[in-house]
Amino acid sequence: MTKITVAKGDGIGPEIMDATLEIILAAGAKLEIDEIEVGEKVYLAGNTSGIAPESWDVIRKNKIFLKAPITTPQGGGYKSLNVTTRKFLGLYANVRPCKSLHPFVKTKHPVMDIVIVRENEEDLYAGIEHQQTDEVVQCLKLISRPGCEKIVRYAFEYAKQQNRKKVTCFTKDNIMKQTDGLFHQVFDEIAKEYPEIENEHWIIDIGAAKMADTPEAFDVIVMPNLYGDVLSDVAAQITGSVGLAGSANIGEECSMFEAIHGSAPRRAGQNVANPSGLLQGAIMMLNHIGETAVAEKVQNAWLKTLEDGIHTYDIFKEGTSKQKVGTKEFAKAVIANLGKKPTILKSVTYANDAALNLPKYKRKPMGKKELVGVDLFVHWDGTDPNELAAKVKIIESGGITLSMITNRGIKVWPEGFKETFCTDHWRCRFKPNEGVEINKSNIIELLKNALNEKIDTIKTENLYTFDGKAGYSLGQGQ
Repeated sequence: MTKITVAKGDGIGPEIMDATLEIILAAGAKLEIDEIEVGEKVYLAGNTSGIAPESWDVIRKNKIFLKAPITTPQGGGYKSLNVTTRKFLGLYANVRPCKSLHPFVKTKHPVMDIVIVRENEEDLYAGIEHQQTDEVVQCLKLISRPGCEKIVRYAFEYAKQQNRKKVTCFTKDNIMKQTDGLFHQVFDEIAKEYPEIENEHWIIDIGAAKMADTPEAFDVIVMPNLYGDVLSDVAAQITGSVGLAGSANIGEECSMFEAIHGSAPRRAGQNVANPSGLLQGAIMMLNHIGETAVAEKVQNAWLKTLEDGIHTYDIFKEGTSKQKVGTKEFAKAVIANLGKKPTILKSVTYANDAALNLPKYKRKPMGKKELVGVDLFVHWDGTDPNELAAKVKIIESGGITLSMITNRGIKVWPEGFKETFCTDHWRCRFKPNEGVEINKSNIIELLKNALNEKIDTIKTENLYTFDGKAGYSLGQGQ
């Protein structure tokens, strides 16, 4: 008997959770259920995280969390509970299988069968944002080596367990050479440990276009958080429907399972919602906790139900579907098919689908880190970079001189173009002259000089090399 935490959520959540639990318990799942309240009611009671402290205790004690969709109220500083849960519990891997159910669910891609493995904790989802000037706000994109190693290794281990032939990496490292560059670099390093699995890398834009057009060209796709969020929904939709897709969020200690769709409040309480997405999440949960026989029985019964043409409104299609049913009736149809297998759709076997045992991350030896310059970010409402350069050069000292000014990443001084549109947010890069070393005292001196000259510095970024390799980007156009 496995004790799990269940949250019925908001909108259609309670209906699809009741249906899902009814199906898996009827199939023989050995579960003890602790139910908690999360979502809209908790938010509106004054808790901006959407979950009470005692509920965290239940989740952390049980380790396994099956969650229905929730509604996050708009405005008011409410934080996404999904993002919070993934980060607090270290749920670093988001796994979303997307397999065609042709001809019973309409799709333009009848042989599609891909799994998207999305990094779940960092990237732009760190949510670190600042308004820095009247015209410019920033969002910090944080990519770590541990985050990259854990998610890439998970993708290859998943492919190995599932007898999949290829793992593809999507990044935009032709532009973001440091952040996405690290993700790609780690992918190449780890891929060498799995010579039996084909590996490839695509730039995200053409990769996304290829996936949308020819998904059968891919098998397992691993990518950073934002790209994975967007493309897993695209993949689910072109498979047939976002409403049919489930998702696993896997950590070293805890795991959360859910549908990928939202709470659909307009459909709540009408007995029309399709429970399939949450059911798919529950099947992944059963595999994770070792109840593979039950998971297999439920999945095959679900496939048989779809094959029989018993469909909820969202996938019902005249000529293909035979009976339009509600949430409760769909659940009863799946239960009636327990022990049966589909005859046209491929039945499943989950012989070895228990949780993956991955090694914990081991920190690498520190590299040789050297300070080689500093970027001072300046709020200035002028428009002529040459005028700004003349002002900023006044603060030079100790052989530390202005080498470049950029605006939104584009080099505008020296030798900028008058056609380049500039905002009020300027990056002024200072580097030591040949033979001069820079230290943090020099940076403090630059900031003091800027203060004296009434130059509004809004932040600094130190420029480092690591083992002689630049750990910072050049200006576009350098």
